[in-house]
Amino acid sequence: MANVSHRGDMSTHPDVTEMRERYARMLGGRDVALVDGPVFLLGLYCAASPWIVHYSASQPALMTHNLIMGIAIGLLALGFTRAPERMYGLSWAMCALGVWMIIAPWIVGSAPDAGVIINNVVIGALALLLGIVCAATSAKATKSTPRP
Repeated sequence: MANVSHRGDMSTHPDVTEMRERYARMLGGRDVALVDGPVFLLGLYCAASPWIVHYSASQPALMTHNLIMGIAIGLLALGFTRAPERMYGLSWAMCALGVWMIIAPWIVGSAPDAGVIINNVVIGALALLLGIVCAATSAKATKSTPRP
């Protein structure tokens, strides 16, 4: 095996300034890294909420809907964590999912009761709020980080 221990310092690398700029550009949108976890937890709760609030039997269409929407929110959160520089453009999609979750009990459900409505309104409001935070921070990071 080759001995590469003599290569300790990167400051002499010919592309060191370009690498630093690229690294700073990639981490520019990570100001909202603390939002990724709550978004994932929100998606997890949304997917499990029909069984937590006990409306899986009375609202089967809304149960399937919340399961699918929870998975979608969770996948967005994983995308935000895995590739933030690409995914924060989808923060507005998170806002749209939040608005849809607020109105879904009346469109997807059949005569929803107060618990179902409150559950979906809270999930939707949190998704909308977290989406706005992600989008605003992403827009700020995009304006402040110069692109090549």
